Amino acid sequence: MDGGILILVKQLLNPMIFELSKVDSIANHFLAELRDTEIQKDSMRFRRNLERVGELLAYELSKSLDYTEKLIQTPLGKAPVKLIENNLVLITILRAGIPFFQGFLNIFDQAESGFVGAFRKSEDVIDGVEIEMGYVTSPSLENKSLLIIDPMLATGKSLIKTVNGLKDRGTPSCIHVVSAIASRAGIEFVKKNLSLDFNLWTGVIDEHLNENFYIVPGLGDAGDLSYGPKL
Repeated sequence: MDGGILILVKQLLNPMIFELSKVDSIANHFLAELRDTEIQKDSMRFRRNLERVGELLAYELSKSLDYTEKLIQTPLGKAPVKLIENNLVLITILRAGIPFFQGFLNIFDQAESGFVGAFRKSEDVIDGVEIEMGYVTSPSLENKSLLIIDPMLATGKSLIKTVNGLKDRGTPSCIHVVSAIASRAGIEFVKKNLSLDFNLWTGVIDEHLNENFYIVPGLGDAGDLSYGPKL
């Protein structure tokens, strides 16, 4: 990995944290458009920006994977190339994760995929957010690289619920948690409650959650902005 490109922050134990916005790049334009209340009115553009941030994070994450050199036959000879040897499984949380997930699938087009239906059941200012999970589909995770893809890492409870719901699918060789925007509180919650080592890849880290446990400044509700308000 190129230390001049990746900004890697080591915590006391795990995780490794990569924050895309720490290096000036076109990614900051996409993140700005995701946040902008005027541009958010175009739901197709909002979805496409989530997809583009996903593509960029997937590219950065690809630098951390394992590679094996192989010879590829061209029309004029053989070319040595290094190809990913990891078996990847991409898991996203419905419904907000779909456009962001598509960005990863565009890059890791040979990966297996799974989907989790998790949603906020309540938002109690005293007890916090209660997460309900009603749907899980996934291939085997045994000895595979698991990417959990969710655009907003707010409280971190959906992510922990997802990991717990996947335990019967096998033990992955590594876990990559991926978000477009993460809260500092959500990161700390995941660090304390995820028993397996993991790495975190995010577009930007915001410092606060409001009284309804949404990220501030964040961008609002990614699912509603992508697909319209839900009842």
